Amino acid sequence: MGWEKVREGLRVIRPLMSDLAAAIPLNAAQLPAAGLLWGIWTASKDQYDTTYGGAWGILCLLVFSPLLLPPLGLLVSAVLTLPASVVARLLVRWSGGPEWACRTVAAAATAVGWGAVAAALLRWPFVTTASVLTALGLLPALGITYVRTRSWSVWGLWWRSALACAGLLALTLGGGLAVSATGLVPQYEPPELTPAQLSGVWHGVNGAKLRLVPGGRAEARSLPSEPTDKDWAAHDYVICAGSGTWKSDTDPDGSNRPGILLHLDTDCGLDTHWWVGGTEGAPQLFAVLGDPDGGTLRTLDRAGD
Repeated sequence: MGWEKVREGLRVIRPLMSDLAAAIPLNAAQLPAAGLLWGIWTASKDQYDTTYGGAWGILCLLVFSPLLLPPLGLLVSAVLTLPASVVARLLVRWSGGPEWACRTVAAAATAVGWGAVAAALLRWPFVTTASVLTALGLLPALGITYVRTRSWSVWGLWWRSALACAGLLALTLGGGLAVSATGLVPQYEPPELTPAQLSGVWHGVNGAKLRLVPGGRAEARSLPSEPTDKDWAAHDYVICAGSGTWKSDTDPDGSNRPGILLHLDTDCGLDTHWWVGGTEGAPQLFAVLGDPDGGTLRTLDRAGD
């Protein structure tokens, strides 16, 4: 009886392990193109001056991809493709429908499930997360059935994966350059706010509040500020409160991003630059506090008076 249970378990596990082995090169082949697409999309969003330029990112992608792709392919396959494969096999057994249709439904269902988890735990936007995961999981889910019909060796599968990876990356890069040149995906530009538009109340996390009064006065409560020299090693920022002054300013590093320079009439922290981000409809103020190369990002959202 015990051996029968073992054999039954092996009959269930072996096809899933076969699916996992086929999914790893498939996921590895699409990940660089997916990363490049993500970079093209985020170029139209505010990066809060915390990321390197696109050319540097593409160079890192090309240099480190051969080392990172196998473990990343395994991770995505285990988290996304394998659960979809389990659901697909159950759907085939229950509905008797075509395998490709069941795998498509299973990939979407798995993506929706992880999207719900990400929305609940990480507060990521559900629709965007589920859509991205569906697109990421669809090709491996459908490609498994094709790979299983081939008598390729492990190396034969991987060199085909490398060729597919190069082709997808070239197509994505060419398409990205085309849409950027035509302006279909415009580069992000921060909103231009007048002093009157900057005036008002701005709220952040943990009770942070900044009131900018027309004429240059300011009031702060639980507001993160640049640390003094003695606080630099231990903290990226200090929490300050009190009144002070503010004035419009621009980024001295050449980006000409608009913002304000805030001075508080206390011994807490240093004068802090808050730069304008967000959009015209939902403007933000942000500061990268502490080490400029690895500090802490804090944002403030516009609120009613």
